[in-house]
Parts: sequence; structure tokens; C-alpha cells
Amino acid sequence: MDSQRLILFFVFSFSVFLLVDAWQRDQQPVTARTAPASSATPAQQAAPPTPSGKLAETRPVAPPEGTTALAKGETLKVETDYLRAEISAAGGDLRRLELKLHRDTEDKNKAFVLFDNRPDHVYIAQTGLIGPGMPNHRTEFKAASSDYKLAAGAENLEVRLEAPETNGIKIAKSYRFHRSSYVIDVSYEITNQGQTEIQPFAYFQLLRDGKSPAGDSAMLPTYTGAAVYTEKEKFQKVAFGDIDKNKAPYPKNSGDGWIAMLQHYFFSAWLPKSGAPREFYTRRLEGGLYSAGVIVPVGVIEAGRSVTLTVPLYAGPEEHEKLSKIAPGLDLTIDFGWLTIIAVPLFSVLSWFHQWVGNWGVAIILLTVLIKLLFYPLSQASYRSMGKMRVLAPKLQKLKDQYGNDRQRLQQAMMELYKTEKINPLGGCLPIVVQIPVFIALYWTILASVELRHAPFYGWIQDLSAPDPWFVLPVVMGITMIIQTKLNPEPPDPVQAKVMKIMPVAFSVFFFFFPAGLVLYWLVNNVLSIIQQWHINRMLERANLRPPRKA
Repeated sequence: MDSQRLILFFVFSFSVFLLVDAWQRDQQPVTARTAPASSATPAQQAAPPTPSGKLAETRPVAPPEGTTALAKGETLKVETDYLRAEISAAGGDLRRLELKLHRDTEDKNKAFVLFDNRPDHVYIAQTGLIGPGMPNHRTEFKAASSDYKLAAGAENLEVRLEAPETNGIKIAKSYRFHRSSYVIDVSYEITNQGQTEIQPFAYFQLLRDGKSPAGDSAMLPTYTGAAVYTEKEKFQKVAFGDIDKNKAPYPKNSGDGWIAMLQHYFFSAWLPKSGAPREFYTRRLEGGLYSAGVIVPVGVIEAGRSVTLTVPLYAGPEEHEKLSKIAPGLDLTIDFGWLTIIAVPLFSVLSWFHQWVGNWGVAIILLTVLIKLLFYPLSQASYRSMGKMRVLAPKLQKLKDQYGNDRQRLQQAMMELYKTEKINPLGGCLPIVVQIPVFIALYWTILASVELRHAPFYGWIQDLSAPDPWFVLPVVMGITMIIQTKLNPEPPDPVQAKVMKIMPVAFSVFFFFFPAGLVLYWLVNNVLSIIQQWHINRMLERANLRPPRKA
């Protein structure tokens, strides 16, 4: 196999890898589901969850039953410097959440909405208590006000809701918002003024439909679904398809960990305190909805005692540097693919360049130059080998004419020629082999990093995470590939020669659908490769190894 065939082999392998990788990531059930005919509202939900397994051993009673329709109640509006939230008095659900610092996918004049409760899209956070007379996500709460705003200079904002008193048990549910934070502390304050002790459980769940978020592309599929993390089992995705089949392979009971709902760039997660027992669960509900949550024991509350249980909720962007500081393993929600070991350092270096230059596109260019410098010794030898192969092209053609269709003798003669000239025929392919893992890792880095979402470069490139709207970068990249083929030895096989001429055009079309940031990386890499190859060819000319000019 000569160098040109090996190049084609790796190009083909890389293309197949991207297609297979994308197919595997997008193996989810059909997202467009039709709710069964019903007089209830489109947003359906099941009864409160029931503890099982180890938690069931201490469960005193079964959870209360109730209707499945999502109740309507007074809306409480909350605003901080980062968030705009709407909490329903019915169940105390967090039913709408705007991220003020992030723009909508389709309309950049609007803030991005993570939680919402529309007829065509449901994604909310719910909580409740399990036990006789305990309030759940269908209980009507009361609040002192319907409008809350973080005051200037204040670090926290609390929204307190009170449930109806039952059997001498007073329960208040509180949301505590923090300045410059996407973490919301959700608490239950339980005061037992009855005559006997109680032993309730609390559940915290995320409810959403199975639809992919707006703007998700079939060419660049991303994961939408649940995920569970524990120290023992680590990070595990729980796809909607697995929930449908009731075969999700995540740990049900643990003393640590969290549960989340993921989508491209953003996610939400319940983060119970480590060291306390918990039970994770996922369920398929009516109307094509799914719930993913965690049950936490409150413990025994004796008569005359009061207990407060707090579980933080993270609802915001997948910011790599901040997530690991919030909870162990939370940064794993950012899907850098199976080459995470390469992607994470690449992103760290890319972020460092961005802090220096203030532009993600320029940071990508600097990262490309750095990668090229790191592999310079390797690519120097490889490009020199390619230059010598170009010199030998006429001799190889003579051997082909001499031996005709006798492939075995032709290969033997070619190997002897390579040995005589001290040329490694595979040496020119080494830069491509080395670049493929880096390219794939950078592909997922650019695709998964919310920092590059809506990040402008210059001119018409206003979003490096989206394809070039005018296809200028892919076309220019194709031109650089044509120049590269002119600098490299032409294959003696006419079929291979035609393929090498078509490949730049095919790659340009292929890159039409890639993020502009990735095309920018490949374009800059090609330009640097052209400069390096031209320099080496010039050195060979000075060494009296001037390759013949093409007709």
C-alpha cells in the first residue's frame, strides 16, 4: 500500500468514524410523541414516587394517590442577576427558568429558556414529601408575595411557600436563589406539633418531554436525556429509550451522587448532600413525558421537633471550570466524547488563549499553531518523505509500465526502490494519523462547549459553534486542499489521481455542516502545512532534488 492509498484509507476511516459516532449518540426513541386523548392538560404527571430497595425498609406508609393532571395555581415571579423564574403555588413547582446571560437558540434577542411549561414543550422541576398528610407536587401552597427580586447588594433571595397544616404538622417549602449563581437551594422545613413522631421522605424530580432542544441538527446530533452519577459507578447516561423499556442500568441506591436531565449546552441536576442515603428513579409518564429524580429520607421527627432538609438544584449552562467545584463529577455532563482525555486539555489551553486575546476564533488559530509546533519534528520528517516521494514519481511510473498487471513483482520492485533511495513510503501519512485524534477531540470540544455558543469571530462568522452561513470557510479550506495535492506526489494510478482531485471538493461539502470553529482549525492547519511542505520542497530543490514540473 503506497502513501496515497493510505491517505485515502485514513480519510475514509475518519469519515466513517464521524458517521458511526453520531449514529450511536443519536440512538434515542422518536421524540415526536402524541399524548393520548384526554380532557386533562397536555402536561401529565404521575403520583409521587414510592421509595423501594433499602429506603423502603424504613418507609412507614405508601405515598398518597391523586389525579394526574398538572394543577394550575398562582404564579410567583422571581428575578436575580442571572435568572428569571416562575414558581407555581400548585405544588411549588419551578415551571419556567430564563437564563439572562444566554441567548435563545433561534431568536438572539430573547433570553434562553431552560425550564418551560408550554403545550408543545414541558420541562420543569418538582418536589414533594412522602408520608401521611404530607404535601407533594399537587398541593396548593401559599406565599407572602407574587413578585420577588434580588435587591441591590443582597447575596440571596428567598421565596417561602407554606402548605396547609395537617394533623399538627407545619411544612414550609423554600427556594433560595444566589447572586451570580445557577444553584438554587430547595428546602423543606418540617415542624411536628402533633402527638407522635413522623418519618417522611422527600423526592426531587425533573419532568420533561422527550423532544430534542430547538436547533439540534441531525448532522451534529447531541444527547438529550437523563444521567446519574455516583462515586462507585461514575457517570451513566439514562436514555429515554432505556426508560421506555424499563431497563435503565443505573444504580438505584447510593450514599452519594446526583441525577440530571441533559441537553445540548445546558442541564439541570438535583445534588443531595454526600454521605446521606438516596434512591434514584426514572419513569415514563403519560403524554410522552419522563421524570428523573431522587428520594431522600428526612429522618425521624419527634413530637415538638423541627427538621430542615435542603437539596440544591443546578439549572444552567455546562461551564467546565465551574461545574467541578459545585459537585463531584458534575463536569462530566459536558460530552467531550470518548477522547475526553485529549479534549479536556485542549479546552483548557483554548480557554487560556481566549483569556489572553478575548476572541474564541483567534484562540482557535493560536491553538492550531501550538499543535502544529508540538508536532513539528514529526511532520518535518514526514513532509520530507513526501517530497522525496514526489521526486520518485517518474521512476514509479516506469516500474508500473514495466510490470503492467503483475502486482506482486511491481510491489517488490517498488520496495527495492524505496530501500535504495532510503524512503519510507508510509512516512507521509504519519501527520494525518496523528491529527485524527486531535481533530476528533477538538470537534467535540467545539461542539460541546457552551462558551463557544454564539461566540463571534469576525465579519459574517457570528457563531463559531454553528456552520458558516455563507460557506466561505469550507470553500477556502477546499482550495487549500487543492494546493496541498499539487505539492504532494501524484499517484501513478489514474483512479487514485482522480480521487485525490475530487477529495477537496467532497471535503468542502462535508465541512459545510461542521461548526465554523472546527473548519477554521482545519483551514489554518492546512495553510501551515502548505507553508511547511513548500519550504521542504524548496530545501530539496537546493539539494539538487528538484522534482519535475507537471505538464
